[in-house]
Amino acid sequence: MATDIKIAPFEATPLEDVARFAASVRDAFESQKTKDVEWRLVQLRKLYWAITDYSPKIVAALNKDLGKPSHEAILAEVSFCLSDLNLALKKLKTWVQDDTDLDYPITFTPLKPRIRKEPLGSVLIIGPYNFPVMLLLAPLVGAISAGCTAVLKPSESAPATAMVIKEMVEKYLDPGSFFVVNGAIPETTALLNEKWDKIFYTGNPVVARIIAKKAAESLTPVTLELGGRNPAFISKAANLALAARRLLWGKCNNAGQVCISHNYVCVERELVDDFIKHLNASYNEFFPKGPKASPDYGRIVNERQFDRIKKMLDTSNGKIVMGGETDRSELYISPTAVLVDSIDDPMMVDESFGPIWSILPVDNVKEAIKIMKKVDRTPLSLMTFGSKAENDLVLSNVTSGGASINDSYMHGSISTIPFGGVGESGTGAYHGKTSFECFTHRRTVVATPNWMDKLLRVRYLPHSPADFKQFLWMNSVKPNFDRNGREIRGLGYYWWLVFGLGGTSAKGALIRWLTLLAAGYVAFTQSHQLSPYLNKLRQ
Repeated sequence: MATDIKIAPFEATPLEDVARFAASVRDAFESQKTKDVEWRLVQLRKLYWAITDYSPKIVAALNKDLGKPSHEAILAEVSFCLSDLNLALKKLKTWVQDDTDLDYPITFTPLKPRIRKEPLGSVLIIGPYNFPVMLLLAPLVGAISAGCTAVLKPSESAPATAMVIKEMVEKYLDPGSFFVVNGAIPETTALLNEKWDKIFYTGNPVVARIIAKKAAESLTPVTLELGGRNPAFISKAANLALAARRLLWGKCNNAGQVCISHNYVCVERELVDDFIKHLNASYNEFFPKGPKASPDYGRIVNERQFDRIKKMLDTSNGKIVMGGETDRSELYISPTAVLVDSIDDPMMVDESFGPIWSILPVDNVKEAIKIMKKVDRTPLSLMTFGSKAENDLVLSNVTSGGASINDSYMHGSISTIPFGGVGESGTGAYHGKTSFECFTHRRTVVATPNWMDKLLRVRYLPHSPADFKQFLWMNSVKPNFDRNGREIRGLGYYWWLVFGLGGTSAKGALIRWLTLLAAGYVAFTQSHQLSPYLNKLRQ
């Protein structure tokens, strides 16, 4: 990392500017310029070059705020955002097109129903400290793609990164359409007092409730990306050494300050000792000179978070079986595993959001499922290392925002597929096309032709019994099920099964018939060409 990179000292945005910024993004949206797809593409391209050009400064800021190694900063922050941007730039012209492949009665065909993709308006995006670049700019990619204007609120707990993002946005993106507000509670409160068309928040449930309550006053929609006490499960069917290695990585990345990392691991009882041995073997492999001396291991963001995590370790009744080293002066906590015997242990009660986690012995997968549902019914993430049957059982019985089989939160590592929580772990999703949809209103549009008025006679007064009877006849559908909910498989069912070639729709049946006819034509042509040679062979 270059030592000559200068980052401006953190400075809060004047409170009087907040209202001005909010008014400006509203005016920019009302100007209609953001609805131009080419305008959006230009902004996305500029954001691409902003992140690219500012990469050295971003890496330096992340190291200053979190002790984040450059390897992690580039992979998890810079490259992640660029990947999201590349997909949006490639697909945006397709995403914005009207949806016309809709289900509706054939009688409404003349109305040509369609769904327009329209931007929600001016939005507020509030980011966290753990991935202060990616978790702020990835939603911005979706907002720009959808045609929204935005105000960004970086986390004050990552002050250097906040200042770099402010400088970057002001230098590259459209002035008047995008702003950055820096500060803490007063600035955030001022932002929440403004009217937004959507609020996107990533953080903890306590603040999320404040934001949701404030948003409800003006019926402002929200997306909340939160966290949870995420579980993992390991059975005899797992590759124990690999499971230990992958789970340990999950708590080394960003010093465990990852909302989708595991909070505890349910391990089948007879495997616990071996699992701990494999954990320590991987620990020694990752850190030959110890985590504290490693250039590849980060630090806790601040003293408040350090004290919170340290308190969980100090008050636990469990036994530290790996790591356990701490140094407040350096905000350092080593990756630490604690063997516990109760879900009431302090290590199990709160989300660690750090490099520490619990190991809880269980008899089998069914006991693990009971524990998971009792500890946190709707975690953000779930990891399971078992047989296919065991993994399926866990997935079927435990709800989570996302899940990874045989790995540590890899589902959150793909920048182009949906990511989001459920229940206490959040609402809404983003990344890839889902980010575009997150900030888009799907507007139903129909166009009724003049000539159709006679067909609409049934709606006009005075009502006509004859027209009403005809309307019901044209629009009624006979159910293919009885009063007990059982499907009726009459003559029509078997007729369609045969002549529809098993297709579930007319379109599917048509495709199958065309495929069959094409195959038949090819077979007939080939046999016709071969017939002279076959005749000669017979002679």
